Amino acid sequence: MASAVLLRYLVVLLLVVGCLGRPVPPSPAPNMVDGITAIYNFGDSISDTGNFIREGAVGLMEHTGKLPYGSAIGGATGRCSDGYLMIDFLAQDLGLPLLSPYLDRGADFTHGVNFAVTGATALDTADLARIGLHMTHTNSSLSVQLQRFKDFMASTTKTPSEMRDKLASSLVLVGEIGGNDYNYAFAMNSPQPNGGLYNIGHMITGAVESLVLVPQVVKSITAAAKELLDMGATRMVIPGNFPLGCVPSYLEAVNETDPAAYDGNGCLMGLNLFTQMHNVLLLQGIRELRKIYPSATIAYADYFSAYVQMLRGASKMGFDAAAATKACCGVGGGAYNFDMDRICGAPGTAVCARPEEYLSWDGVHLTQHAYKVMSELLYRRGLASPAPVNFPRV
Repeated sequence: MASAVLLRYLVVLLLVVGCLGRPVPPSPAPNMVDGITAIYNFGDSISDTGNFIREGAVGLMEHTGKLPYGSAIGGATGRCSDGYLMIDFLAQDLGLPLLSPYLDRGADFTHGVNFAVTGATALDTADLARIGLHMTHTNSSLSVQLQRFKDFMASTTKTPSEMRDKLASSLVLVGEIGGNDYNYAFAMNSPQPNGGLYNIGHMITGAVESLVLVPQVVKSITAAAKELLDMGATRMVIPGNFPLGCVPSYLEAVNETDPAAYDGNGCLMGLNLFTQMHNVLLLQGIRELRKIYPSATIAYADYFSAYVQMLRGASKMGFDAAAATKACCGVGGGAYNFDMDRICGAPGTAVCARPEEYLSWDGVHLTQHAYKVMSELLYRRGLASPAPVNFPRV
């Protein structure tokens, strides 16, 4: 019975969505910080600033290319939130312009490029297809993003030495990525109405496939990081995954009625254990990279702990504690205000009165306020360690 309950935790799809447009950037700080002149970012919807919609968003993504996405900054921008993301707040804190998406051919990439794509996976789509996973929303996997980076560097530097000099004054972020690999495995084996024993078999398959993927996903991330370090990166951030058991979309999909399945923060313990397995293996990989590249700063960004801290300190951080696991924009009300069939922006959905008091924007991605708090916890309060940036004391 307990094993069946645990498997049910793993049967759910974390939506991947995209948005449209270009923001009016906040005013950058007057000076760049700690010698960093550029940021190069790889990842998925947590940090995509517009690549996905430039690839052509269709289907479930159609509603995210317009308001209410981007409502806090005047319109949809390509960011999966009501406003800015962690990568935006980090760039602003470093005194740099907001990162433009790589696929925005008219953008100025002097101070960095964002290669992240909503729905992107750590593993190539061909590798996922070989194990029967064909649900990917984009082909822009981590290796594709890495190749785009190499193409960019080849077109903007003349020699390997010049490239290394450029990277020596840059900050490189490799992720968050990998969550979508697991999501596709979960979703491909989701239960069907009245499925009976058929559903049990699918749940077992989904759980096993997801567990098997973890070391492959981690290897893909650390291999990409190694290539970037070989090319000359000297300061790097590699984030772990969020606590999936605390995300409204997962909580609603599982709909577990046994109180014993939840921790003190209202999160599903089974899903969080799965996430921690990924994070522990990733940390081991990062430690190995630190041994190989002792002169580089390779920081682990603890997204898991930062999210949990927001849940525990919701009121002190400006959130409504009663809505800590509820989506601001959605439909259905109840404990999570989330419906997989009607995501934020679809007919019938609505936006809460005070988005800044919510952690979750659409049941999957965070609000601008939550991303700002996350950025503060990571880069100024030590949850990205060792510190990749030395900010001046204020």
